[in-house]
Amino acid sequence: MRVLVVEDEQLLADAVATGLRREAMAVDVVYDGAAALERIGVNDYDVVVLDRDLPLVHGDDVCRRIVELGMPTRVLMLTASGDVSDRVEGLEIGADDYLPKPFAFSELIARVRALGRRTSVPLPPVLERAGIKLDPNRREVFRDGREVQLAPKEFAVLEVLMRSEGAVVSAEQLLEKAWDENTDPFTNVVRVTVMTLRRKLGEPPVIVTVPGSGYRI
Repeated sequence: MRVLVVEDEQLLADAVATGLRREAMAVDVVYDGAAALERIGVNDYDVVVLDRDLPLVHGDDVCRRIVELGMPTRVLMLTASGDVSDRVEGLEIGADDYLPKPFAFSELIARVRALGRRTSVPLPPVLERAGIKLDPNRREVFRDGREVQLAPKEFAVLEVLMRSEGAVVSAEQLLEKAWDENTDPFTNVVRVTVMTLRRKLGEPPVIVTVPGSGYRI
């Protein structure tokens, strides 16, 4: 899942991004509304965690722009105000969910994951295919009943492949969904991660390389 965090309190923004990355999400961070508009015009995000009171361009205007573009991106709006009227107003302009500050990080994670599931064809909370069982919420993976310990990027790649339900996923798509924009697209990071993932999942191999196209399970 790829997430954009838009928050002008830099320490909070960076802390949220770090936490989301630990949950195997690819995260980009910006600190004002103008930069947010630039990013959503370039990258495809599953979820935008959007502070409402932003400098340069207000969070409401960023949210309206996402709606105007008809993007499948879901918006989780953050605000220091807990007033019901503010929450209603935020939802009316197009936000998909609303979370007042201060918030419990576990709740933020749960809401981001719930919104991420709504950006595509509905899938069960636990993904199963080819003897693999993947639980995104618990961050657990089992192969034929055996638990498999994965690093965050390995988990993210496996989740993308599992969600594709047998369709081929290109290296570019994996790079877009599992890594942030600071990753050099000309590195072999995808190939190396897939190789490590194959080894950890064990025999027989379940990740198939489709020459010239990408990977599938």
